[in-house]
Amino acid sequence: QWQLVESGGGLVQPGGSLRLSCAASGFTLDYYAIGWFRQAPGKEREGVSCISSSGGSTYYTDSVRGRFTIFRDNTKNTVYLQMNSLKPEDTAVYYCAADNKAFISSTYCPRHFGSWGQGTQVTVSS
Repeated sequence: QWQLVESGGGLVQPGGSLRLSCAASGFTLDYYAIGWFRQAPGKEREGVSCISSSGGSTYYTDSVRGRFTIFRDNTKNTVYLQMNSLKPEDTAVYYCAADNKAFISSTYCPRHFGSWGQGTQVTVSS
């Protein structure tokens, strides 16, 4: 079955860390760019971070740059989002998405990806 599954969300205090995982099943991620997106209640979905299929290009939205790191381990067919120094405004449902045609650069990540996971909740609160 072709799917993306996110995991690693949870409740964390401000300043804490979480590592989200995006695991693929039924296909290999080697040729896919991956994006992490988030959506908070009452807000539009926003792109958080993206990585090219090779891992050579990464994108971060301004609000997370320097705090979040995206990386991929193709041997595990998984892409990760390491989130440090978390803030209450990072609270949202986080989704990963895959696309084999998406172009990623340090300043650009498309909003539209072909395949999406179900999401994992991240709550930052004391």
